[in-house]
Amino acid sequence: MDTVAALTRLGGIATASEVLALTTRKRLRGAVSAGRVVHVSRSRYALPAVDEARALAISLDGHLRLLSAAAHWGWKTKWPARWPQLQVAERPAVPTDASVRVGALPSGDLDGWATSRVRTVLDCAAELPFDEALAVADSALRSGEVTSAELERAAPHDVRRVVEHASALAANPFESVLRAILIEAGIAVVPQWATTIHGVTYHPDLADPLHGIAIEANSWAHHASKVDHDRDCVRYNALVLAGWVVLRFTWEQVMFAPDEVVATVRAALALRCCA
Repeated sequence: MDTVAALTRLGGIATASEVLALTTRKRLRGAVSAGRVVHVSRSRYALPAVDEARALAISLDGHLRLLSAAAHWGWKTKWPARWPQLQVAERPAVPTDASVRVGALPSGDLDGWATSRVRTVLDCAAELPFDEALAVADSALRSGEVTSAELERAAPHDVRRVVEHASALAANPFESVLRAILIEAGIAVVPQWATTIHGVTYHPDLADPLHGIAIEANSWAHHASKVDHDRDCVRYNALVLAGWVVLRFTWEQVMFAPDEVVATVRAALALRCCA
């Protein structure tokens, strides 16, 4: 897979091992040399939009916001920002290739060249589609740099839905978006539900424990080796033999065919309710 496509699938920023699960070392080196990918730290890579957005913010004496700020904080997102998203005190004198919001922010809502971590989550919750906002909120909680208590204290009424559903248990935006799709369809699911079978505890990505339905986000990035694949098969078989219905969805299905995902889960629920 192309390295940029791999990083996009991984949320815009990823470790070397995550990237190399989807592409080759040669392709990764080539993308870095061509400037299509940025080596941001010893073992982390990101799309260059992060650096480009920061440079533009500095030139306009502004601050990164929304997905640009999320990328600045190292959080994974459903999609990277298509163009820099900035907050500036005064409208730029010349046109710029950026999404610009004009207005001064309180100093407590700013941190360096970006909106603060909490403000970034809340802005995303207020302005982005639910699935994109939930992916940002989940990633922020997963980073440990933001807590649920901080978000709950600061969240206005119109963004509380995202805050209430946010969870650090989602492993990546893929799982976050899958959960968001089901929440919006009125299907109650729990991330990383623990179920013990013959002394072994398994954690399906999502579960409806009341109806015994486990829902898995199947990703190449996390099932790239033979060991991972074998472990996944053992878990799948154990859950099925214990009476669970196990549904598995690919990244493409979740990102591009959400109606198909919802229809499949509803069909499984109908079978369980009629059994």
